[in-house]
Amino acid sequence: MTVILTDGALGTEYQRLGLPVGSCPDFWTLEAPDRVYQVTKSYADAGSDAVLTTTFRANTVTLAEYGRAADTRAINVAATRIARDAAGPNKHVFGDVGPSGKMLIAGEVTEADLRRAFSDQCEALAEGGVDAIVLETFSDAAEAGIALAAARATGKPVIVSFAFDTGRNQDRTMTGLTPEQAARQMEDAGAAAVGANCGSGFEAFTALCRRFRQVTSLPLWIKPNAGLPEVTGGTLAYRSTPEQFAAAVPGYIEAGATYIGGCCGTTPEFIRAAAAVLQSLRSVQATA
Repeated sequence: MTVILTDGALGTEYQRLGLPVGSCPDFWTLEAPDRVYQVTKSYADAGSDAVLTTTFRANTVTLAEYGRAADTRAINVAATRIARDAAGPNKHVFGDVGPSGKMLIAGEVTEADLRRAFSDQCEALAEGGVDAIVLETFSDAAEAGIALAAARATGKPVIVSFAFDTGRNQDRTMTGLTPEQAARQMEDAGAAAVGANCGSGFEAFTALCRRFRQVTSLPLWIKPNAGLPEVTGGTLAYRSTPEQFAAAVPGYIEAGATYIGGCCGTTPEFIRAAAAVLQSLRSVQATA
């Protein structure tokens, strides 16, 4: 059984440490590196085999909204080095790349803008020394394809992950993409792995994983939310527990998952619980 345990949420962990809801966590790589290190190390200590950089929004298109596009390289390089220091020599560091937040189909951004933005970010992540690049929470296949080409140009393996959060069964992206369409298109474009993150809670991801596995032999990336958030006292609260996440892990493995982790609302305790389950499964396999 070859399963790589990734990390959990970063943004909600930073909010717990004082980041205001709605603020961009990526700036903390320059302004509060000690807290970025603290959160990353907490995941490594909990059992993550791979951790992500704090760079989800660190592309020039998104950073321009804050007047900080010029900080793109500095944020991505610093985030990678912090993650590497926190993870230690025996863990993987994956560069995290999110969508631009602009609609290509609506003309809010051009293909040239996206190529430039993703190239600048991915080159900085590669310079910092990531082992692979993860494109996560994408919904538009065209934007994901542009990001994938930019990431592959660095020579690093690229994982492409979509958010399936619409449709009766929450099995389509915001642009209507199905798991089957996402898998085939990204595999044809050269992705090293494909999958899903965010979008919904633990239950939906087993079915998503099975649907991916039916159409591709690529490694599969699975990172569900800790359920859907509730707003309590001006803050987001997630009600799912580490035990519920750990209970879902065997189902993900049976469905074909290679990378397993958590998205919004998950914490180091979720990863610790999943690590215990994986250790138990490996022990049973070793004595079988």
